[in-house]
Amino acid sequence: MQALVVSEPNNHLISQLNWQEIALSAPLNDEIQIQTKAVGLNPVDYKTIESGYSDWLFPHTIGLDIAGIVTAVGQDVAEYHLGDRVAGHANLAKNGVFATAANLPAAAISKIPTALTFERAAASLCAGLTAYQALFRKANLSSASSTVLVQGGAGGVGTMAIQLARYAGKRVFTTVSPEKAEFAAQLQPDALIDYRHEDVDQVIAELTHGNGVDIIINTAGDADRSLPQLAYNGQLICIQNPPTTALAWPQALTYSKIDLGGAHRSGNLAQIRDLGQMTSELLDLVAKNIVDPMISQILTPDQIPAGLTAIQNHQVLGKLVAKF
Repeated sequence: MQALVVSEPNNHLISQLNWQEIALSAPLNDEIQIQTKAVGLNPVDYKTIESGYSDWLFPHTIGLDIAGIVTAVGQDVAEYHLGDRVAGHANLAKNGVFATAANLPAAAISKIPTALTFERAAASLCAGLTAYQALFRKANLSSASSTVLVQGGAGGVGTMAIQLARYAGKRVFTTVSPEKAEFAAQLQPDALIDYRHEDVDQVIAELTHGNGVDIIINTAGDADRSLPQLAYNGQLICIQNPPTTALAWPQALTYSKIDLGGAHRSGNLAQIRDLGQMTSELLDLVAKNIVDPMISQILTPDQIPAGLTAIQNHQVLGKLVAKF
């Protein structure tokens, strides 16, 4: 098969990626083999190229989000059959999916609804599943929690989180830069906050009558800066940087951390299966047009390095997908 690889351990640049002919083994007993039809591009792809990973063997295939057709199944796999349309988020510690075929654990993937294209399925995974896990696995969505602040509402996780929080029936506020405000406005949040020119704390206080927001999804940036914006019993959910400040007990605040792909490396089969369950639930919402992954461009496989460079340089609004 053809795969886009990091050839050597000291290669940490997107420009050093190259396509190689790689032997693909038969799937393990708990795996399925997928003929690639589409892959999603994500910031984590270039970040892992830059940092590497201790478990990698070289050449190492990159890429985490795949949609395609089952071409082989391991002997312990009963729920998938040849020809099934499937999608899944892969394990960054192992060979990835920017290739003409890949093997993935059957527990972590999902069938693609009939109404959904391979491209929209692949575009929904990393960012969408991160937002989905934040809201539907980590957050307290009881009736006592009525407001959600999504920080960075124009990013991949942010756009999905806004849509999912609205689907959950919450009032949704988001921070956004002026040049990305028009893009984020398409998602119809209840308030757009220009974090460069507005006092976010003051705007949040005005929007919540001084109470603060119930849930903050921090996609990047200073998590400590978010703490004054939380209501009593508020919850901070961080995608990247955790807070360094101790959470104030009088406010009864809680904090959750997201590590979506960490389920693969947890050794906990229930968590790996939940990754597949979340994929199924999310793709159903996308198929019903409740959630839109907001594809901005469909690339060819040879354009993947250029696409990753554009993401790295913050030149992309919406989702990039490569069609095989």
